Formats: sequence, structure tokens, C-alpha cells
Amino acid sequence: MEDKMPSFSLPFSWPIIEPKTANNTRYAIHKRTGHYESYFLQANHPDRPLAFWVRFTLVSPENQKTAIGEVWAVYFDGETGNHICAKTESPIEHCIFYSNELNMTIGDSRLNETQCKGRAATGDQLIFWDINYESNEPPLFLLQRKIYDMPFPKAKTLAGKPLAKFSGNININGMNLHIENWIGSQNHNWGVKHTDHYAWGQVSGFDSHPDSFFEIATARLRYGSFWTPFMTILVLRHEGKEFRLNSIPQSLRAKASLEYFTWNFSSETATEKIEGSISTKKDNIVGLNYYNPQGGVKHCLNTKIASCEIQLFVHGELEKSPVIFRTDNRAAFEILTTDQSHGIPIRA
Repeated sequence: MEDKMPSFSLPFSWPIIEPKTANNTRYAIHKRTGHYESYFLQANHPDRPLAFWVRFTLVSPENQKTAIGEVWAVYFDGETGNHICAKTESPIEHCIFYSNELNMTIGDSRLNETQCKGRAATGDQLIFWDINYESNEPPLFLLQRKIYDMPFPKAKTLAGKPLAKFSGNININGMNLHIENWIGSQNHNWGVKHTDHYAWGQVSGFDSHPDSFFEIATARLRYGSFWTPFMTILVLRHEGKEFRLNSIPQSLRAKASLEYFTWNFSSETATEKIEGSISTKKDNIVGLNYYNPQGGVKHCLNTKIASCEIQLFVHGELEKSPVIFRTDNRAAFEILTTDQSHGIPIRA
């Protein structure tokens, strides 16, 4: 049966996701519709272009019993250009997870609400880590809260712990790196399939505004041979307020242009406007293979050391200058695509 375009009408009686359940695992081992779910941690050095990314994923193909757990790790070194990438897969029988909390074990790697400890290996690339993290921030919901438990969109994302502080140790191919007060986030994604084509970005503290948090996605969906227009949603948390330009109608009004590897965007409502860009050098990108529950793989072009600049205009205050947020190398930037012409080697 072919997919049909979804209705944009919302059932207002649908439950609204609560902050206390944001990190609950949605995967059930009996699911037959296909499912993926990932929790990932990312953090940046306070001053240098260094970052790490750790990802725990459950992948359950549609109508099969070959579900697996994946543990990924990437260390981004923008000073040497030598990024280290590793991944370990485990059968679902070696995975433990809980539906009422973030508490996951995949093989010999463990992730919970305050600690992440594990290892990942690909060929001669080996990364160990033992990291603690904490955040006083409430979860940030990139989508409108009322649609998280709806069937559309088929992929959901949120930041469970924005502006988290990380400390601990990472060992990269025998080199031990001590982490002290790196700032980043813990994030949670899930769905029955990956979004067909997207760019995703996040800044956990700008150089200019270290207590502000920004997340954005530009995506398009495919239905048979039909592609939707690009849709852009974004949320900026700044000085105790959230600027949420993330409704479905707003996403269609927003403007965005996406190339390898520059992304420009603008979204405006009656009360505010946010515009800006995220960009990076090709040498800062690591290519990864993401299994799709519906079959096949997609390429994730991934960096955590991109640059970002955005401007916030608040209408009614136009006599004031816009607030300008900048970071040189603290932005996360990912592109998910089936396009093979990007020129980035696939590392894991």
C-alpha cells in the first residue's frame, strides 16, 4: 500500500508529552512496524575546536526479528583534522532498556540519566569513555508538544538535557583525554523510519551567549514519487524565554537553503524573526551509515564543530538592534541523505 499524504488536523484530545517522560524508551520488543530509537550525548571543549559524540541506538527492521543495538563514538579534532570514529553492534539479546526511564545497556556499554560508560570499535579504531553529566535545564521539545505521540511525523526528536555539563575521561586509540566542564546535551530520537532528507543543528551555549540553547531542523518527506517542500522548525531558549517557531504552518512559511556544507534559514511570525546560518568545512565532517527500519541505509554527514550565527528580532522592538548569537566551532550539524555525491568517506 502506498503512503498517503497525512492530514494536518490535530486531535486536541491527544496526550501531550511531559518533561518527566521525555527520556522514556518508546521501543517495545514485540513491535512489527519497524522502529529505531537513539539516545546521544555530545559536548564541546570550552575554548578549543574539540568535541565528542556518543550514540546508543536500537534498530528493529519491519516484520523481522533481527533487532540490534548499536554504540557509536566519534571524537572530533578540529585542530589536527584527525577525527576518530568507531561503532559496535550487539544482538538485541545483549541489550537491556526500560520504558519508564533512561537506563540502557548495549553489550558492555551503559547509559543512564547521569552517567555514560562504554566502548566502541571499528577495525583498529577504539574509543573508551567514562563520563558523568548533569543539567538543570528542562527538556527542549523541537516539535510541538501535542504531536509527539501522534503517527505524524514518523520521526521524533527532543533534547532531554540541554546545556549539560560533562566531566570524565575518553581514551582514543590509547590516548587518554580528560574532560572537565565541557558543555553539550543529551538527546533522544525515535520513530518507525528515518526522515527522508534533513539537516539538523544544535548549539549548546554560544560563544557570545553561553546560557542560550538553539535547535533547528530543515526536512522534506517523500510519499511515493512525491517530495514535500522543505519545512523548517526551530526553537531558541534565551534569557528564560523560548522562541518556538515550530508549528506545521510556520514550517512551510519558513525559508531555508541547504548545500554541502552551508545552511541558511529564516523564519518569522507576527512577534519575532530568527534568521541565520550554520556551516562547516568538508574536513570537519564524518560520514556514517544509518540503518533504516523500512530497509536500506542512509548517509549521516556529521560534525559537532561547525560555526553558527543567528539573529533574533523581536517585533515591536525594531528600534533596538537584533540580538546576535555566534559560535565559531560549537555547533552540531548533521545532514541525512541518500545522495551519494557528497564526497564524504563513510567511516562506520
